[in-house]
Amino acid sequence: MTAPLRAAIYARFSTDMQRDASIDDQVRTCQDYAKRQGLEVVEVFSDKATSGASLMRSGIQNLLRSSAAGQFDVVISEALDRLSRNQADIASVYQKLEFQSVAIETVSEGSVSEMHIGLKGTMNSLFIKDLAAKTHRGLKGRALAGKSAGGKAYGYKSVVKLSADGEAIRGDRTIDAEEAKVVRRIFTDYANGISPKKIAEALNAEHIPGPSGRGWGASTLHGNRERGTGILNNELYIGRQIWNRLSYAKDPDTGKRISRLNPQDEWVISDLPELRLIDQPLWDAAKARQGALKTKNTGDNIWDRRRPRTLFSGLLKCSCCGGGFSKVSQTQFGCSTARNKGKALCTNRLTISQTDIETRVLGALKTNLMDRDLLEVFCKEYAIERNRLNAEAEQGRGALEKELATANRDHSKLVDAIIAGIPADQVRDKMQALSERQKTLEAELSRAPAPDPIRIHPKMALTYRDKVGAMIDQLGKAEDMAEAKDALRGLIDRIVLTPNATTGKLDIMLKGALSGLLALALGCKRTKGLSGDTQAIDNIEELVLVAGVGFEPTTFRL
Repeated sequence: MTAPLRAAIYARFSTDMQRDASIDDQVRTCQDYAKRQGLEVVEVFSDKATSGASLMRSGIQNLLRSSAAGQFDVVISEALDRLSRNQADIASVYQKLEFQSVAIETVSEGSVSEMHIGLKGTMNSLFIKDLAAKTHRGLKGRALAGKSAGGKAYGYKSVVKLSADGEAIRGDRTIDAEEAKVVRRIFTDYANGISPKKIAEALNAEHIPGPSGRGWGASTLHGNRERGTGILNNELYIGRQIWNRLSYAKDPDTGKRISRLNPQDEWVISDLPELRLIDQPLWDAAKARQGALKTKNTGDNIWDRRRPRTLFSGLLKCSCCGGGFSKVSQTQFGCSTARNKGKALCTNRLTISQTDIETRVLGALKTNLMDRDLLEVFCKEYAIERNRLNAEAEQGRGALEKELATANRDHSKLVDAIIAGIPADQVRDKMQALSERQKTLEAELSRAPAPDPIRIHPKMALTYRDKVGAMIDQLGKAEDMAEAKDALRGLIDRIVLTPNATTGKLDIMLKGALSGLLALALGCKRTKGLSGDTQAIDNIEELVLVAGVGFEPTTFRL
């Protein structure tokens, strides 16, 4: 008896306004469909409160990974728009699943083909645009009426009202007395010369929740003056609501929303004196201080000031709070959270100099990545592994070529039989099956890479040493840093700094692919993918380097 096809179910709902039960309802409907079709459900994937306009969803990504691993034969969904509403994304999903010989079936459309992808994909894409336009029109109506047309601003609370027929009236707000006190305190302290960092630190020390319910940060206060973000730039505090200052679009590569400043003639401005929190003199004093700060250091281009200038900018992380390390003086790096948000959120006040961390990390790279004997071992192992993989590829390609040759011969025999007088309808089905198999084999052969036996050049190890040395030299030069930094970031994901109570200094942990290269330099070779009898250290992801003993690798985390 033939085993039933394995099926995976995918379900999704879009917004927080919908219920978790929506997922259960979709899964139940798909299970009933699978039962009617004689399919065996082996996995269920779902995404909750996630837009279908992007593939940056954990559920759909897990489905695609499981499909590539051959864990099911059919994907079932309630409708095609549950998989994606984006025309390009649904086409991409279809192509990937088709390549893996996985079919798509939906309760609404049945078996999905290229026609469904073209027509339904276009319809779903148009639906999203139409929905966005209607939503924007509705929000504009609210803004013109002086109601909230977005998220709740700090200092206010929503008011629930019902119309005469019992329908909810949305968008009304009133002042939150406790939060309003905090807003006035922020403006007063800032106007008196206290920095946003110090204000945030004081609020966190008193355990006053921020707008997100978590701690305060300096950026929460100063925001972006031009875009009207941040407590100090919110004109609602002086009874002036500005809506549609920003528009948002999703980056097709990352799925992230990107904000853009709209022209001022598209802004919707409403006067709401009943919502005023800050008197005019205090607002003017805060704006005057902002203006004075904005005119400082105008000799440099703002983008030059914001561009990372150091080798490890963005890679340094604090082990205590997970926050980043940034420049706290001309020469020292320190935890940003400890300094910007106070001891209530992070107690790590230790610092490390830029010269110290760069010298020691680059020294470790130069010492450990350029050992002559180990490079020779690496080159030999690399050649053996590449040749083994090529042999497997050649064997698989040879089998495909052999089967294609047999199919071509059989097809020619059937043609000869028809010429000899055998009725064509007697061999039609066989010829059709052979033709389809020929197309399949030709497609697989076109995708199969041609074997490329590896021949190690006698100077490969020397070339490697030269390139590593050149990269490290470039990392120490500001003018060559950009290109070399990209190479380094391919090896190091992050550098975690941990206080050492014994030494009073920071221990340094490198995380990323670099640990695999350093494992080779230490004489530890992985068995996975390599031949020969070696001592294995699998899944090395971290290398701990303790301050005070140079950059000797003292501990591996397995």
